[in-house]
Amino acid sequence: MLLPPLDEFLRILIVTPLAYVAVVVLLRVSGKRSLAKLNAFDMIVTVALGSVLASTVTASGTALVAGLTGFTVLLLLQVIVSWLTSRRRVQTSLVRSEPTLLVRHGRLLTDAVAEARLTEDEVRQAVRSQGIGGLDQVAAVCLESDGTLSVIPTSSLGDESALADVGAW
Repeated sequence: MLLPPLDEFLRILIVTPLAYVAVVVLLRVSGKRSLAKLNAFDMIVTVALGSVLASTVTASGTALVAGLTGFTVLLLLQVIVSWLTSRRRVQTSLVRSEPTLLVRHGRLLTDAVAEARLTEDEVRQAVRSQGIGGLDQVAAVCLESDGTLSVIPTSSLGDESALADVGAW
């Protein structure tokens, strides 16, 4: 079918702007953490939120209030879990992965790189992207819980407190 029935089309035209406004308000109320760089947990919640929104807008069997209720419940759960993990270390490991050390004092930790399913070239690329020409100038490279690679040059190591939560440091 090329076009939906007229009543379905009109429903989409009415529900979409209402859902959009409601989602923007809910995201603003839930705080910046809901829109932060994604770790695995945040990504799952974001995909679920997108699915609920899509169902609300396109599925004629889903009422606007029902879809927004599902959206609100997911956001509320995300706020609760992020609040718990920011205050209790025990639950953090259930939701977020710990950072993984890939380079220590200029030495590539090949086992850690392989376990993280990265290549040595990808680690070197992260170092180069920071304008560093050699691993000998790198104190640490960490694979963060959001999947990014953090590069700490030896000249910026300081008191090493930023690496306190990195396992093999």
